[in-house]
Amino acid sequence: MDSLRIDAPVDSRLPGLSGSFEQDLTDLLARQRLRRALGVATLITTDTVSICLGFALAYLIRFQTRWGLFYEHETSPLTRYVVLTVAILPVVLITLACYQLYSERRIFDGAKEYSRIVSAITLAIMLVILASFMIDSGLVIARGWIVLSWVSLIVSVSCGRFFLRRLAHWLYSAGDLAQRVLVIGGGADVTSLADRIQESPGSGLQVVGSIDCTAFADEQNHKSVSVTALIATSRADALLVSAASVPQPVLSRIVREVSQLPTALHLVPGMYEILTTGVQSGEVCGLPLVTMNKVRITGLDLILKRMLDCVVALSVLVLACPILLVTALIVRMTSPGPILYRRRVVGQQGTVFNALKFRTMRIDGDEILRDRPDLQEELRRHGKLVNDPRITPVGGFLRRWSIDELPQLLNVLRGQMSLVGPRMMTEPELEHFGHWRENVSTVKPGLTGLWQISGRSDLGYNDRVRFDMHYIRNYTIWIDIEILVRTLPAVLQGRGAY
Repeated sequence: MDSLRIDAPVDSRLPGLSGSFEQDLTDLLARQRLRRALGVATLITTDTVSICLGFALAYLIRFQTRWGLFYEHETSPLTRYVVLTVAILPVVLITLACYQLYSERRIFDGAKEYSRIVSAITLAIMLVILASFMIDSGLVIARGWIVLSWVSLIVSVSCGRFFLRRLAHWLYSAGDLAQRVLVIGGGADVTSLADRIQESPGSGLQVVGSIDCTAFADEQNHKSVSVTALIATSRADALLVSAASVPQPVLSRIVREVSQLPTALHLVPGMYEILTTGVQSGEVCGLPLVTMNKVRITGLDLILKRMLDCVVALSVLVLACPILLVTALIVRMTSPGPILYRRRVVGQQGTVFNALKFRTMRIDGDEILRDRPDLQEELRRHGKLVNDPRITPVGGFLRRWSIDELPQLLNVLRGQMSLVGPRMMTEPELEHFGHWRENVSTVKPGLTGLWQISGRSDLGYNDRVRFDMHYIRNYTIWIDIEILVRTLPAVLQGRGAY
């Protein structure tokens, strides 16, 4: 991308701007305010509809299904519950707002958004229960309706947000509604940041220009570029600054000028590849210290993840026991060699273990590759062969439906792997991760992950690194659950399985 440059020096103070720059900034501010207002209005409207549908669903289940679980003491409570829905609606919306679900920086925040929805609706229902005791002791609200409303609201609001997320992703990919970003950095960082954003059209960011930080270097002699002029000319909604490559005086100047402007400032901090592992802050002898965690997932998150791993892995092993026995028999009968293949891979904190798989290749695979230098090169570059002559006929079927990976559930129960995590790698393959390899070793490799639901073997190493780093940086138990739910459709499609 070409660097965006403005050679004419411009006074960075707002009152001293030329008429054109002042008008540009005024228009920019008006556009940003309109965008925020429309965004909040859309969210509130969607949540309102979702909340009303949730209450209606709870009413239908409680009073129309005639389940023996519920005690029927009213014949026609519809009017009362319509009034209750209208009264409770603002309470739910306010609690959603208190959990920053209408904040521009918090919306579409992945699984964290759904976690906040659960917390907000739980609080709202608790307030309703408390109010029912305090306001009017004669007010009768069916307990079944309250419980069903709690569940149905979580589901309906989450589904509404999911629909908006898909719609926003589609609009972003089409080039609409994207936040206009101006990238600032030093050296190759500028190109790297700009290219990474452009490779992800669904991120909601649109790079309108990039500039090297040396353009800000000579402020005293009035030869440097004005941040205000850059923003006014590019009409950028935000600046993305690589703090690691920008000198401190230049960074201070950028922060000072942007603080007066209607433009967001995003910093990519130094040592980012280390900070993504999780840190703890403290102070010793008056010195601020940041201590790295040797593992990314700790505390309650670790307990919940391990519980999920054990429960799901054990359940699937029991249910899939007939499939495992039949597969083992077929592998043994159709080709010579062992039933299981033990692949040496790198786990958490660099430990090496044997990942179990049903054998899908011929035992003379090395001899086959020895005479095919083209295949050797493809395997070295991509780690996979699209048309692998070593795979047995049965092995191709097992790989397509991921049946060959079922024995890895034993690795999950042993604690060597997790259900969800980065793709397991051998020591040579980790070289493709470069300085990110230390981050990968802070979590256990996964039986499935973002790579599984995003293309599987069709992904190159760069994409695998990007997906793995996204998972490590943003881990929550909700992300694990979402990936597990989306894994089955990805496997059934069979895309990228070879």
